[in-house]
Amino acid sequence: MRPRLTVRVRLTLLYTLLFLLCGAALIVITYGLLAANLPRVSDLKAAKHEQLVAPAKDGKDGVPPPEFLEACKSVLNGSQDVDPALRTKCLKAYNEGIIVGAQTQRDATLASLLWQSGLSLAAATLLAAVAGWFVAGRVLRPVQRLTVAARAASEHNLSARVALGGPRDELRELADTFDTMLERLRRSFEGQRRFIANASHELRTPLTVMRTSVDVVLAKPRATEAELVGMARDVRAAVERAEALIEALLTLARNDGGLTTAEPADLATVAEDVLDGTDLRDRRAHLSLEPAPTVGDPILLERLAANLVDNAVRYNEPGGELWLTTSTVDGHAWLEVANRGPAVPPEAIGALFQPFRRLHERTGGDGFGLGLAIVASIAQLHGGTVHAEPRDGGGLRVRVTLPRG
Repeated sequence: MRPRLTVRVRLTLLYTLLFLLCGAALIVITYGLLAANLPRVSDLKAAKHEQLVAPAKDGKDGVPPPEFLEACKSVLNGSQDVDPALRTKCLKAYNEGIIVGAQTQRDATLASLLWQSGLSLAAATLLAAVAGWFVAGRVLRPVQRLTVAARAASEHNLSARVALGGPRDELRELADTFDTMLERLRRSFEGQRRFIANASHELRTPLTVMRTSVDVVLAKPRATEAELVGMARDVRAAVERAEALIEALLTLARNDGGLTTAEPADLATVAEDVLDGTDLRDRRAHLSLEPAPTVGDPILLERLAANLVDNAVRYNEPGGELWLTTSTVDGHAWLEVANRGPAVPPEAIGALFQPFRRLHERTGGDGFGLGLAIVASIAQLHGGTVHAEPRDGGGLRVRVTLPRG
């Protein structure tokens, strides 16, 4: 198995490599600038052509004869009693020596620069590797905290948080996003647990009614026909209630799977069909149905409108009124339902869209508390929104906004 390089090791190697490349580039640039500014030997070839160093051939091991050196010393000291030809040779030899010395000094300086810079770069690269190791550890410390928080998080314990401080950089944003995700998961799991508990309670209620009705009749030695018929009616009502609840729960479950049907629909036509099939009791309906085309599942859109109308009828006052409006506003299809009824506190509106949440206690009212939750789920499924607000004088106004078809 190939050895696994950790992120810290890879970052350290990357830092070291970048430092090495930058240091090598700096040495090359420095070498080039120094080589360009040091004196160059330009006339050495011409000097050789005139055999300026010919006298040196007469010496031993390439060293000029002593007589020539003494004569050159006299020339350099300003003596005038020297053969003009020898003076010329001495001056040329002196110039040649300057050139050769400059070349030697230039080569030695450049060579010294190379090996000293190379040693310095090697030592600095080693220090950079050590520093890179610690810097990489410091940079990855928030990631380690994320890892610890992720390992500590579970379905039953979502209280772990990174809570990273410091400047708001990319790692801080990542940590904050992770904390936000954990908070959303916590709310989701808690909502799921509440939903399951509430659904169990709601389903247990009709079952309890059926069991009680049956037990009362069975406890009598001879039940009369009226008692049997009464039991049957109680059981049928409980079954219908359980069926309605199960249908609502299945609607919510199907909505979580995404939209499977997308057909052109008109909210005005949907609302009109819903009114034709709804018992308004003694409520008076005021209609303003303008074309509101959209695209979606006709069955779900009808269920959305039916829930809104049912709530407007159910939570209305005796002989009250309700208003049903459809229109197209700012490129969106609108469906708005309003009703008279008890005053609704503004702070309680948000809870009405949660499953099994009612304005009053569970025992008050005859609904399941799923109507507006299903409306919000269907609207979200179709890419729309739901907005509710209290009406002046009591009641509620609910507006559904969907993309125009």
